[in-house]
Amino acid sequence: MTTQIKAAVFDVDGVLTDGRLIFDHKGRESKAFHSRDGLGLKALMRHNIEVIILSARECSAVTHRMARLGIQHVIQGREDKQVALEALLNQLGLSAAEVAYTGDDLVDWPAMRPCGLRCAPADADPWLRAHVDVVTVARGGEGAAREVCELLLSQMGQLDAWRQEFH
Repeated sequence: MTTQIKAAVFDVDGVLTDGRLIFDHKGRESKAFHSRDGLGLKALMRHNIEVIILSARECSAVTHRMARLGIQHVIQGREDKQVALEALLNQLGLSAAEVAYTGDDLVDWPAMRPCGLRCAPADADPWLRAHVDVVTVARGGEGAAREVCELLLSQMGQLDAWRQEFH
């Protein structure tokens, strides 16, 4: 990686969750998030990496989870992910080359294509996995985002120091 990563984008369904859509008998949606992913996202923010959540779907569970993590940049309900991301990057004064993007399906490709680092979970769409820079060992919703967070911390030379904070 030649450009320093200053922002990390994470899709929700299939990256921060296992991709299943769960509805109760009243049509209310629920999602299961992995706690280790949350700790990784918080670590990025502590090390001055902007964390951006970008989802084509809208869900109150996402709103609540990201608020609890303190994530400010949460974009939901935008199938035009490329347009949404470009607008936010312009607002933040960042270029796509300074972004790591983690997505799992074809809808992510237009937004992730120009990014400096493109990542996908182990169970992402096969075509997408063949076109990204990094494929995680973990599946979506099972720690894939944490792997990307640790990769970024490692590239910053901060992974060991972050882990030492817990000793």
